[in-house]
Amino acid sequence: MLDLAQNTLDGIAAGAAYALLAIGFTLIFGVMRRLNIAFGPSIMVGVFLGAWVHAQWSAGLIGAAAATFAGVLIASVYVERLSFAAIRGDAALASMASSFALWMQLEQGVALAFPGRTTAFPTLPQLPDVRFAGLFLGGDDLLVFAVAGAVLLLLHRLIYHSHFGLEMRALADSPEAAAVSQVNTRRVAFLTFCLAALVGAVAGMLIAATDGQITPKFGLWATMKGLIAMMIGGLGSLRGALLGGLALGIIEAQAQWYLGAAAREIVVYGFLFLCLIALPGGMAGVRETGAERKL
Repeated sequence: MLDLAQNTLDGIAAGAAYALLAIGFTLIFGVMRRLNIAFGPSIMVGVFLGAWVHAQWSAGLIGAAAATFAGVLIASVYVERLSFAAIRGDAALASMASSFALWMQLEQGVALAFPGRTTAFPTLPQLPDVRFAGLFLGGDDLLVFAVAGAVLLLLHRLIYHSHFGLEMRALADSPEAAAVSQVNTRRVAFLTFCLAALVGAVAGMLIAATDGQITPKFGLWATMKGLIAMMIGGLGSLRGALLGGLALGIIEAQAQWYLGAAAREIVVYGFLFLCLIALPGGMAGVRETGAERKL
């Protein structure tokens, strides 16, 4: 029983970062009704830029974080301009295919710029570990909890207690009604894309700083984790993204402990398959109508 509790605690720690990745996907899908396949690679570009700045000028975590945010934002705007703004709104499949092409482009560019397998990234500040009732929680995990929690609170405040958040929700509910209400749908969509990029930058920085390194496969990894968490939680639902990320982290931790690392991915994809059958709308969705799209 103690192992089960410890694994759950470890899984929640990992799931907090997964939830941020899923929220980034959800913001774009919920508002624009399109899937940005290049979301993970855009984060990877920023994290590698942060690692490069740290290596060149010993910038530390703050300098690497600033470069990461700038890199993710620039890469995301590049994707948005080519794969979303340049393609009409009803061509969701074309946008997704275009973003996949940019995924390959960004990943190849990073692989050429950083030919090594791994690149060092500055680690998180050392915080004391916490032990209680036989359970252990590392200082890094506490910091990830705190940062992820702060991001979620700020995001909730922005979406539900600001004029921009009202415009986002209006566009998510009905693009036609939002346009009639004189909402600048292009501006809102662009700013939502940038907001998703910033959330993804936080997730990428936390993951890279926890591991102390980054690899060219991070883009694929982040894309898969974010998509799986979003599908488990429910497409287009921020609450579902949070639940899906935490659930994914817990499932991975339990599967790795009891079945080994080799079986972990099998269990995860099996759970996703069962989830899609039993709950087509995800954990926060509606069974009869599919995913709950409202932010």
